[in-house]
Amino acid sequence: MTVFGRLRTTGLAAAAAGAALALAACSPTPSGSPAPSPSDSSPAAAETAATAPPSPSASPNTSATVGALVAGFPQQLLPLMPQATVQSSSFDRASTLATVGLVATVNAPAAAVVDFYTKALEPQGFKAVPGDAVAGQPSKDFVRGDNETVNLSVVEKAGVSTFTIGANVAAGSAK
Repeated sequence: MTVFGRLRTTGLAAAAAGAALALAACSPTPSGSPAPSPSDSSPAAAETAATAPPSPSASPNTSATVGALVAGFPQQLLPLMPQATVQSSSFDRASTLATVGLVATVNAPAAAVVDFYTKALEPQGFKAVPGDAVAGQPSKDFVRGDNETVNLSVVEKAGVSTFTIGANVAAGSAK
């Protein structure tokens, strides 16, 4: 039992040290403090001196917002369910396929959310793909043509459904 206790303590200590190093690597150096030099011999100094690869930048056509529909959100394609509250939304007006994202909540059962969006998408030519859940959570996929897709996922808790919609559609149909 002692061996397991030591391994667990060592593992927790290693995880804490790794988290501290990652945080230090992402934090700016306080003004007036010299940045660690590569000549420092401590392992911590070597870790914090390493340069992380640059983050990918968003497309200039991408916009996102919290608490509202982003400007230009294609409401004809993906109407907001009545009584729903937008948590976040995004829209990337790429030249070939536009990418649309929406996270919202509504005081309704998950089945009502799936039914609303099925009725909104099918008249636009989207066909529901067989399957209604992933890992026990309501999830529905729709396809139109060869490359347009919409995914709807819903999590219901205490009568409130939080739903996420992700769509990749022809840029011309994202209106």
